Amino acid sequence: MPLADDFQQILDALPSDWTDLELDLRVDEDHYVDAATLLVTCNAQPYSNYDWHFHLIVAHHFGHAAAPEVVRGTLRLLDDKDIAGELALREVRAGRVETINTWGRPESWREEFKRLRAQ
Repeated sequence: MPLADDFQQILDALPSDWTDLELDLRVDEDHYVDAATLLVTCNAQPYSNYDWHFHLIVAHHFGHAAAPEVVRGTLRLLDDKDIAGELALREVRAGRVETINTWGRPESWREEFKRLRAQ
């Protein structure tokens, strides 16, 4: 199955309030350099001395990670270049709320902010 389709299946299985996830990617070693060149667009971190080749961090609505659309597009580029690979879901975090400066805001505003952002 293509990597982009695998990634979409992972996303479809997540709860609606997921905030970020971590994936590991193993690619065909003959195409490692080509894959690394393409994966730079989603800020994939290379592993050294490990069975998996790359570590991907994906953010749903906020955070310091790649957007799901970017990761899907990058994996589609790998598929288009016929670079075979395997994805493994390592960790999913859900229910977290974006942190912003709320100094001077009433508690009712803070609770409403959390309720709206957690959807």
